[in-house]
Amino acid sequence: KMLRRVLCTVLFMGALPSLAEVSQGHISVVLLGATGDLAKKYLWQGLFQLYMDQVSSGHSFTFHGAALTALELGQKLMFDVLKKLACPPDESPNRCAVLKDQFLKLSQYHQLKTAENYTVLNREIETLLRQEGLKEAGRIFYFSVPPFAYTEIARHINSSCRPPPGAWLRVVLEKPFGHDLESAQQLAAELTSFFREEEMYRVDHYLGKQAVAHILPFRDQNRQFLDPIWNRHHVERVEIVLKETVDAKGRTSFYEQYGVIRDVLQNHLTEALMFLTMELPANVSRAKEVLQCKLQAFQSLRGLEKTSAVLGQYQAYAGQVQEELQKAQDYISTTPTFAGVLIHSDSLRWEGVPFLLTSGKALDERVGYVRVLFKNQAYCTQSETLRDAVHSQCKAKQIIFYIGHGALNTPAVLVSRNLFRPVMPEGSWREAVGQSDLHIFGQPLSDYYVYSPVKERDAYSVLISNIYHGRKDFFITTENLLASWAFWTPLLDSISHQPLRLYPGGVENQHLLDFEMVSGEVAFTLAEPMELLNPNRLMPSDYRTIQSKFRQSPLVSAWSEDLISQLASDIEKTASRTVAHSGQFHLALSGGSSPVILFQRLARHHYAFPWKYTHIWLVDERCVPLTDAESNFFSLHNHLLQSVRVPYFNVHPMPVHLNQRLCVEEDRGTELYAKEIMALVANASFDLVLLGVGTDGHTASLFPQSENGLEGAQTVVLTESPVKPHQRMSLSLPLINKARQVFVLVLGKGKHDITTLLSRVGHEPRKWPVSGVSPSSGQLVWYVDYEALLG
Repeated sequence: KMLRRVLCTVLFMGALPSLAEVSQGHISVVLLGATGDLAKKYLWQGLFQLYMDQVSSGHSFTFHGAALTALELGQKLMFDVLKKLACPPDESPNRCAVLKDQFLKLSQYHQLKTAENYTVLNREIETLLRQEGLKEAGRIFYFSVPPFAYTEIARHINSSCRPPPGAWLRVVLEKPFGHDLESAQQLAAELTSFFREEEMYRVDHYLGKQAVAHILPFRDQNRQFLDPIWNRHHVERVEIVLKETVDAKGRTSFYEQYGVIRDVLQNHLTEALMFLTMELPANVSRAKEVLQCKLQAFQSLRGLEKTSAVLGQYQAYAGQVQEELQKAQDYISTTPTFAGVLIHSDSLRWEGVPFLLTSGKALDERVGYVRVLFKNQAYCTQSETLRDAVHSQCKAKQIIFYIGHGALNTPAVLVSRNLFRPVMPEGSWREAVGQSDLHIFGQPLSDYYVYSPVKERDAYSVLISNIYHGRKDFFITTENLLASWAFWTPLLDSISHQPLRLYPGGVENQHLLDFEMVSGEVAFTLAEPMELLNPNRLMPSDYRTIQSKFRQSPLVSAWSEDLISQLASDIEKTASRTVAHSGQFHLALSGGSSPVILFQRLARHHYAFPWKYTHIWLVDERCVPLTDAESNFFSLHNHLLQSVRVPYFNVHPMPVHLNQRLCVEEDRGTELYAKEIMALVANASFDLVLLGVGTDGHTASLFPQSENGLEGAQTVVLTESPVKPHQRMSLSLPLINKARQVFVLVLGKGKHDITTLLSRVGHEPRKWPVSGVSPSSGQLVWYVDYEALLG
């Protein structure tokens, strides 16, 4: 019998203690895409390493390579790869030769193209086990195929290739797992109709990189040192970086669809970020607890905006795309090949600490690292040349998880000597001896405790071992995957047509891609040279002759960013002037998407704003709990209130949620809000009301033909929206018109038609409620960006 002969041979060579120990059952490993690039470069070597590591574990194995290629050709291609497999340098030549020979004997090729092919494979596995008298422990199916093929393969495995009850199934999936949140949800839904969550192992090979895989164990083993300093009071910033010297040549068909953010930041760098920011569970070896803590860390991340990222593209990329994808000479790609993204967590531990994620192609060096830089609050009297690395508190303090390549050219963990001597597992990491002349981040290597792996292992070998052991915490669950896409998709949508900075590539980039953090945003440090990939876009100077009035009121117009900047400044001036005159400022703010960037601008750039004396009111609210993402107050809180110092009693959300129900007339929420306004706002005249405009001409939550709020004595009303959530609470038009000043903000090409219409119609609030905005004070100003004004 084939398996028994193999085991006897290995036993004879001393690899197995006894045949009796081969009792834990048999594992069948099926590699789909067995003749592809990934399989050739990494997967077969990883499977061979698994066999070498586990040959004496008590399990027996067979390895089944599978592809669409016909049997004879596929067999040849696969065995050409297997013959080139290598043993680690510390493996004895004799043992290596025997194990390699047996691995080849235990491997076979199958063409898997039809449902019948899968049925035949299942029959062969069952027949082999029956002949050998072995119990089945489980099956591993490794999908080294494009994601579009996942669903069909999953259907075949589920219908005809599942192991019998009592044996486990592990299905291994390679990225990309979708293109955005919607596509990831769709793919996840398809897969979960065939496999249970515990059966799916989504691979991010970065989790197999030894330095990345050691972040959590390092934090766990050094709790006594890190607990006091692993927080916002001590950490200055964190950098998570993957730089590549290669470009995308030969891969532009993939790269045009994904770009650097989807390729690297959304997965590899985000996973490292989670290991750094998540709260440590009591036991880091419990996969379920680790995964839950990761999910909580995702939920603490602050949403990304367009200003959270800087983007670039190496100059040769467009030509490579034109050549490889047969695009026209005038084709312009807006795919970034470089990205720097600033991320903040709003958790109590990390609030205010900048996390910089950076990656790109055609850069000056190949290197990957995670760098935690600590604040240095010491002053040292002694001159710098006399400072001792161990005792001087003035030298930089940092912990670096060095992923590989670069100056060290090996995975490593580095800890500044003036921090602490770390606890490291002796069996797998060793302290580097003999100090070289290398400098890492401006400091000689001798300033660090440096540890490197006792045995360097390829990331795929590590991950395949974790699949065998069922370590789910080294893989991406559906819940974590969707949380990651939910975090990144809004940024990806907002930058889809953003101009990119062109860079020459390599050392010639010089300082072109350097960027800096300013007021919670990032920007390139060098303003020039910069080329727009959309050179036909008109600039503000082309619109100098635009009229200065709109509907007989003052008009301010500019590109959206400049317009928001001007509006924020005008609001601050109004607030300061009002506070100086009357001691307080009553500001009523509308909900919706347009004000969000204004809120962020006020939070990040207007430190002189008199928030202490400002009362914040809502112009309108959706009838949902205030903690609901649809709530206007929730948006206001997330983008403004949590970042500025408005006294708690000066914040006035609309009472839409009373007696555990929403916007019920008997609860008299509108009367409560009206009374609060009358009690606190002189003459019920707000100092400033900020409004927006809907595509149907509605403003606040006053809609065309609305039964309430367009006229009459009521100051706060319940209304019905044509879109969900339908129920709303809103200030009435008569109350809005009592305000001392009203600013109306209109943004985006989608508002061009209504803007044009409003420029021609008169006072018709029943048709277009915003046309009824006419404050009795006469102070109405329109802020309309060029896209809304001119299309």
